[in-house]
Amino acid sequence: MRTPTTSPGTSPAPGSYFEQTDEHRYKPTAHAGGAWTADEQHFSPLGGLVVHAIERHRAASGADPGLLLSRICYDILGRPALDECEIRVETVRPGRTIELVEAVVRIGARDVVRARAWFLAAYDTSAVAGGADGPLTPPDGLEPWPMTEVWPGGYIASLDVRPLTPPRPGRATVWVRTPLELVAGAGAGPLASFLALVDTANGIAVRQPPGSWSFPNVDLTVHLHRAPRGPWTGLDTSVTFGPSGQGLTSTVLHDVDGPVGRAEQLLTVRPAPGT
Repeated sequence: MRTPTTSPGTSPAPGSYFEQTDEHRYKPTAHAGGAWTADEQHFSPLGGLVVHAIERHRAASGADPGLLLSRICYDILGRPALDECEIRVETVRPGRTIELVEAVVRIGARDVVRARAWFLAAYDTSAVAGGADGPLTPPDGLEPWPMTEVWPGGYIASLDVRPLTPPRPGRATVWVRTPLELVAGAGAGPLASFLALVDTANGIAVRQPPGSWSFPNVDLTVHLHRAPRGPWTGLDTSVTFGPSGQGLTSTVLHDVDGPVGRAEQLLTVRPAPGT
């Protein structure tokens, strides 16, 4: 049995989800605590941490900073325990206009996440831009929604969540932000900070009570048609459960200027243990 990093009698690093312990290793604080069980990480900040590690790798390797992250796909290979993790990144397909980068998250002796990110060259396509949904109602003035009424965990407790209308089963549109740093003192970039909130989507429009049914996602794929800016991440989310144990959480992603892309999460739907 793994022992959580934050033990009784100790305090988490204030104001962050992770502390960096060496070049490739990061220790989660209690703020990264998961919603399904207390001794695992919520995937949302871990997903942002992967992007932070990818950006550090690209900067160190001299990759073209003008290439834009346009898709990232995370495969969740196992439960990410609330323990120190190691993230290794390599460039799989270098290029001047297209680049593919892979990151592997390892906790203990196991690979728990494998992510691949496509970077594409930036061109001025403003003359032909179009096809996106309209912007959401801005978050200022919207009433906060305490997600802790539905979900436990340090990550959920850290969020400022503001729905446009009251969430209902299978459907919700909310703004999410956090006052915490992604990595203590590291100055994570706006993209990593934005993506660190995207996995929240699977918890905002629950079709069934989490105490009766389990529906964790086994992946997260994000496609972007422009670079987002924070601090707010907008989630326009629909959740579908199929008849044979599969589900899908589909989200149009927004920043305050309008839509930026889409996210999909494949769910494994099953009765909760003990029900």
